[in-house]
Amino acid sequence: MNTQYITDDQGDKLAVVIPISEYEELMEDVSDLAAVAERRDEETVSLAEVKQNLIADGLLQG
Repeated sequence: MNTQYITDDQGDKLAVVIPISEYEELMEDVSDLAAVAERRDEETVSLAEVKQNLIADGLLQG
């Protein structure tokens, strides 16, 4: 990560500057983590059931 710091006169770090592409990646990760946290208590579905549903919907060939 190409990180730069903004410091005060004593050299204490006040802020961070990162390239916009890295910021966007971090925001995507935060969004993904939020979605995982929101769905943490949802019922799980087996891979076999997912495949069966995709086949039934014509989205996957058996």
